[in-house]
Amino acid sequence: MKKLLSISILYMLIFSSSTAFGQEIKPEKISFSSLDGLKISANLFHQNNNFPVILLCHQARYNKAEYDEIAVELYKKGFNLIAIDQRSGGTLFDKENETFVEAEKLGKPTTYLDAEQDIEAAINFAYRKYNQKIILWGSSYSSTLSLYFASSNDKIKAVIAFSPGDYFAEQKGSLKNKLDGFSKPMFATSSSEEAPELTDLLSKIEENKNQIQFIPVEKGKHGSKALWKDNSDNEEYWKALNSFLDVLKKKD
Repeated sequence: MKKLLSISILYMLIFSSSTAFGQEIKPEKISFSSLDGLKISANLFHQNNNFPVILLCHQARYNKAEYDEIAVELYKKGFNLIAIDQRSGGTLFDKENETFVEAEKLGKPTTYLDAEQDIEAAINFAYRKYNQKIILWGSSYSSTLSLYFASSNDKIKAVIAFSPGDYFAEQKGSLKNKLDGFSKPMFATSSSEEAPELTDLLSKIEENKNQIQFIPVEKGKHGSKALWKDNSDNEEYWKALNSFLDVLKKKD
């Protein structure tokens, strides 16, 4: 009986500390202005001003909830995180994209390129808040915009791009050419089906050990949802990404 009681208490303690830890890393809801004054809604996972900062940008039709479980894992690894709602997005997990809702209310356009100013404003906000260069993370269309920013913005020290493509070549010039000689640390990945196009997109980068294109062995997924727990291939993505982040932290 005593043994059973001890086991029960142990399980209760494990559950309690897990719940408590989960509560500790719940994000703070924040907002700041985009370049045109639109209010951008965001989740802030803050723990230490000296820890590296990752700015998380979602894919099409999504919102900051794309990073709910991902941000918790990154927080445990010693990062501050800001996950934003860009004005080009939608509802995910029954959660609204608050920036999109605000833009619609004010009659502002919400195309992918309209969201570019939201990402730029978020870069500026994160840089000012932490007084350090940031890691910019994008998913699908926002990963393409992230690479454009990383190629020219000195506030960005590294980029993580899930399923980028040359989606805006007509409007912004070829991303492939913009990345000619690109030398910042970079982790780029995609589904296995998308990998050949990504390889071509990155063909002009400087190529060094801090620049990685990860190609999954399995089918994989499009965008950052490749890391979600319900993706059966998530572990291989996490393993490759963690190796990149470990090296990046050592450099700091």
